[in-house]
Amino acid sequence: MMIENRFGLTFGPFGSSTGFFLILGGIAATWFSVYGLLIVFAGLFALFTDTSTRIDTEGRKIRHSDNLFGLIPIGKWVAISPGMKLGIKKTHRGFVGYIRGTQPMGIHEHDIRIILYGSDNKQIMPLKSFSSLESAREDLKYFSQQLGISVLESK
Repeated sequence: MMIENRFGLTFGPFGSSTGFFLILGGIAATWFSVYGLLIVFAGLFALFTDTSTRIDTEGRKIRHSDNLFGLIPIGKWVAISPGMKLGIKKTHRGFVGYIRGTQPMGIHEHDIRIILYGSDNKQIMPLKSFSSLESAREDLKYFSQQLGISVLESK
């Protein structure tokens, strides 16, 4: 069974809005020159590129990838080996954009993720993100059973 979990846009909210305006500007520039299509192409890339993880439970492998234009996955498959573990980790992503040139505006995203760890307890890749700890613990048990991986003891 193939499971796909999406994490969000690669360039964040500011990069995505920039991509939207690049598309609009590129369409307007295309009226004057065919090179405006390059601007549209760059805008589509910034607007739709996202990040996801695909889990193949039957093949026992996982791929964390950036999906170019939201369609083309780029990433390596990692085979599940003995000694790998699953754990829960709180994460934070912050984005800062400057309004009127010097006024910083920050957007912060907090979530909880199930992480795949190697046999040396080093983080390899995220599997899924959640807004609540309870739902993360439920899915941690589910993934542990499906993949045959032990759970990392929390400290």
